[in-house]
Amino acid sequence: MTDAQGAAPDAARIAATADVDGRATIGAGTRVWHLAQVREGATVGRDCVIGRGAYVGPGVRLGDNVKLQNHALVYEPADLADGVFVGPAAVLTNDEYPRAVTPQGRLKTAADWTAVGVTVGTGASIGARAVCVAPVRIGRWALVAAGAVVTRDVPDFALVVGVPARRVGWVGRAGEPLVAKGDGRYVCPRTGAEYQEDAGLLTELTAAGGTTLGG
Repeated sequence: MTDAQGAAPDAARIAATADVDGRATIGAGTRVWHLAQVREGATVGRDCVIGRGAYVGPGVRLGDNVKLQNHALVYEPADLADGVFVGPAAVLTNDEYPRAVTPQGRLKTAADWTAVGVTVGTGASIGARAVCVAPVRIGRWALVAAGAVVTRDVPDFALVVGVPARRVGWVGRAGEPLVAKGDGRYVCPRTGAEYQEDAGLLTELTAAGGTTLGG
């Protein structure tokens, strides 16, 4: 791992004031900013951004091109795929039944509970101050609105808002709400990509520019 000063162009750039454990793995091109902490055994992919004061727990895995904004908290054993965005002060939890002490009043240790993680699919975004309560899965390219509290799995491409979070629409890869065309068809207003809803799930029919997917 290399400090930001004098680093090679493709090397990880780690602020001198960041706390990166020597047992963590940091990919080439990744930037770790002031006061961020990356714990032992964590794996951070290539070209990621770990913002000021962000926390990456022991054994957490981040794919390539992941952005953790300032003060985002990602607790173990979370698993984030490529291209995931986690907004400022968002939290991915890891304890289903949180208590500081056991029923006998003794301070709990790691042996007294089992960590459960949040899984986030490719390209998904979690808005500022949102909370994902483990164990939940956030689907590919889904969008969790700022301040939402996610307590159950989120489908691919879903837009969820509120406390607890509920689906209010669909989004495409560009992150913008899709426009209904009728008969369960949707289109992205930015890219022109088309989608089909069936039984509460959304699949891509065409990519940006009209290229048909799946042969």
